[in-house]
Amino acid sequence: LGWKFYDADDYHSPENKKKMAEGTPLNDEDRIPWLCALHDTLRREDSSRQDAILACSALKKMYRHVLLCGTSAIESNQPEQPQENAALKILFVHLYGPIDVIAGRLEKRRGHFMPPELLKSQFDTLEPPSAPENFITISLEKSLHEIVLEIESAIF
Repeated sequence: LGWKFYDADDYHSPENKKKMAEGTPLNDEDRIPWLCALHDTLRREDSSRQDAILACSALKKMYRHVLLCGTSAIESNQPEQPQENAALKILFVHLYGPIDVIAGRLEKRRGHFMPPELLKSQFDTLEPPSAPENFITISLEKSLHEIVLEIESAIF
């Protein structure tokens, strides 16, 4: 697509990385500043009229709301609003698959701060996207080519 790519893991604080490396799952307090920083990055790209891709484990609906609205999502105490009222237009791509397949991929990953042992905590936290969120769901058991085609089809 020629779009700028961001990996959300690059934006974790040293404290968050240390916590995960020690096998402790992050909580909402750990994640909110991280998500706000990601929102700010996406907002900057949007202000420059640039499209971007963000790889991010936005596990909860509230986390996705923070990506859309930034700190106003936390400060407002209002229920989450549909995307039309959001600061950004985001298509969430929910890649799903069996825990054993994902665990196998994590086992092969080298040099990453999150150990595979934290995968279960992520599944426990997961709130799959639902209406009125703007999302598509794709099985990660499809080929990379098929996944990319589905995403491109949804975007264009």
